[in-house]
Amino acid sequence: MNTNRPYLIKRLVSVSFCLLTILAAAIFLGISMGSTAGGLKTIFQSVFDLGDSKSPLDTIVWEIRFPRVLLASLVGAALSLGGLVFQALLRNPLAEPYILGISGGSAIGAITGILLGFSRFPGVSFTAFTGSIATLLLILVMSSGKTILKKDSLLLSGVMVNAFCSAVIMFLVSLTQDARLHNIIFWLMGDLSLGEMTHVGLLAAMLIPCFILVFWFSNAMNLLLMGKEMAQTMGVNIRVVTITLLVATSFMVSATVSFCGLIGFVGLVMPHLLRLVLGPDQRILVPACVLGGGAYMVLCDTLARVLPEQGEMPAGVITAMVGAPLFIFLLKRSRQ
Repeated sequence: MNTNRPYLIKRLVSVSFCLLTILAAAIFLGISMGSTAGGLKTIFQSVFDLGDSKSPLDTIVWEIRFPRVLLASLVGAALSLGGLVFQALLRNPLAEPYILGISGGSAIGAITGILLGFSRFPGVSFTAFTGSIATLLLILVMSSGKTILKKDSLLLSGVMVNAFCSAVIMFLVSLTQDARLHNIIFWLMGDLSLGEMTHVGLLAAMLIPCFILVFWFSNAMNLLLMGKEMAQTMGVNIRVVTITLLVATSFMVSATVSFCGLIGFVGLVMPHLLRLVLGPDQRILVPACVLGGGAYMVLCDTLARVLPEQGEMPAGVITAMVGAPLFIFLLKRSRQ
């Protein structure tokens, strides 16, 4: 990897600009498409009209679609970046929060908060974070040894914990007998339909500091990918960096789960795709995952809204349909 600072800055700016353009295009597409058709020209006029007149389409665009696409972009950014962090720490392209069970633990905490009648924030967000941290600690204990992270044992422990979390989630759902049952099931599949600007603001306030923190440790992640001995030689405190990144990632995942439920495989698809295109430098991949993951999630949510003839499907269905075959492909290739 090139360590020349001017080259790095130039490449970082160019990659960020390209992906920011893609994200902006995805957001415009997301607010342009839906059950209420107005045509691109009408939508364009609604987006850039500075007049005082308010048509029904203006209300749909600014109060329903726009908060939703912003929420989708934040969720995609967090899940994509979370997958990148886990893949770097485990040195395994199959690792991501959903597969490792971190998302499942967050869901258990969030459902518990919902059943106890807590508000979405801070109640459900806190219980989701507690669930994710408890799951992370369980995985670390199951895979503990002479090192804090053992690539194969941690991944296998995560898969087993994920299966256990799924069983606990189904048990909690079976205890629900009232009208909340349908909402919980739909939420578990990844529901972005309740996006409001208040939710977007709260989620952004929780996620943006985590994005900055992960970028701060991006060079340390580069050194960890080169091996523990190399990282220690270069002055990296492996335990501090690892625990900090794991906690930050768990917090990001729990925040997204508390607001929109379980959305899987985003952390598998986007880091892998961006790594193939941009190379392995984490200093480039961290902002790329934030912007590219956001654009990917907006497009998946747009498909979830427009594909059904009536109503809509959860966004998590689309991400699973794309990510599950890719996971099988990567798993098969890793065994060769």
